[in-house]
Amino acid sequence: MESQESQDAPDGTDVHRAFICASFNQDTTSLSVGTKTGYRLFSVTAVDKLDCIHEGHVIRIQGLSLVPLPVECPDVYIVERLFSSSLVVVVSLSMPRRMNVYHFKKGTEICNYSYSNNILSVRLNRQRLVVCLEESVYIHNIKDMKLLKTLLNTPSNPTGLCALSVNHSNSYLAYPGSATIGEITVYDANNLSTLTLIQAHDSPLAALTFNGSGTKLASASEKGTVIRVFSVPEGQRLFEFRRGMKRYVSISSLSFSADTQFLCASSNTETVHIFKLEQHSPSQDEESPTWSAYMGKMFTAASTYLPSQVSDMMHQDRAFATVRLNMFGLKNISALATIQKLPRLLVASSDGCLYIYNVDPQDGGECVLIQKHRLFDSSEEQVEEKTEENPEDVAPQPVSQSYAATVALPSTPPSSTTLMGYSEEGGAEKGEVIPEHEFAEGPVCLDDENEFPPFSNQSN
Repeated sequence: MESQESQDAPDGTDVHRAFICASFNQDTTSLSVGTKTGYRLFSVTAVDKLDCIHEGHVIRIQGLSLVPLPVECPDVYIVERLFSSSLVVVVSLSMPRRMNVYHFKKGTEICNYSYSNNILSVRLNRQRLVVCLEESVYIHNIKDMKLLKTLLNTPSNPTGLCALSVNHSNSYLAYPGSATIGEITVYDANNLSTLTLIQAHDSPLAALTFNGSGTKLASASEKGTVIRVFSVPEGQRLFEFRRGMKRYVSISSLSFSADTQFLCASSNTETVHIFKLEQHSPSQDEESPTWSAYMGKMFTAASTYLPSQVSDMMHQDRAFATVRLNMFGLKNISALATIQKLPRLLVASSDGCLYIYNVDPQDGGECVLIQKHRLFDSSEEQVEEKTEENPEDVAPQPVSQSYAATVALPSTPPSSTTLMGYSEEGGAEKGEVIPEHEFAEGPVCLDDENEFPPFSNQSN
């Protein structure tokens, strides 16, 4: 099928100036986009149309002045939606140390928290909400937003790299265990205890993601050449994939398919790789005595006599399928989803577009672009151009970028005074800087008819 573009989309291909970040929700049914005027939530359950579910923004007067609304805020560089519920977490460049939790259908704020440093990433499932700063991690109970645990003095993590299992029955949390090597700390956010340390890579980590059940964890290092998959909580290496050999790249996102058969990886290059998670048993090779199977046996036998680095390379699987993007060097995130009963690859790019590709689950190969959606219209670009001419009206941006499922632009943070609060044990700790917060008036219950999920009915 030939690629199509939304009928109302402009022909221009310039990077959209309003675009700041993008993230998919936990089951890849929704896309959240942060902009200079607020944020947008889109439904991605159909190929031919991209419905805007909600738009939170500030009012612009003559394209120049900003009039903030009491709930929403501009310059959103983190926006995360909880599944298909009305709960959305927003962090603005104007207040990078403050997290706002909204019920967007009611247009109300559930609560907000302020932290001692800039918020770099936020992860959430039906049981926990995790906030990652450069040298600390905060774990909240999502039912009432109470702070349960503060992990202080974690290894320096300037990109806010972390991953939270979407399976709330285990709520595994993964984050760097070292700033110099690719060590992963796996933490049980339900029982508030460390599970294991995984020595994943020789270089510092660049990307992490869990599969849907939280039983597998994929990782990539700053070199970006090798992607590994480990069992959780055991930490045993299950798969090793080679993305490339000649050049180092920056992996921007990793994502499993819902059935954990595939893993996709996007980077700052023009190629998105899709790997297939399948174990090659000896019986399969005997049943299909092909030339490739014969050569595979020969390489396996020869690898025992070669240096370890060469031997490891010969055991690494290559990409099952690939996508060639019509762009290079632009930030993007990718995710695998089942849309209209077929496997698709979704790529949200900082050029302001969402690209949808068909994936052949049997033969793989080059994926076919079937739809391109513009996330903004041309009139909004014109408003942004006017704002660019008046830089004093544009809020400064933070230095660090939020990781992976969020694509953020480079920025400079505003300074703010240190905020003192209370520890998870309920009392002030001398010398410890922890969040100042405003609790929700009661349990967080998204009680819209047919709302998903109903928080009050959740179990540990």
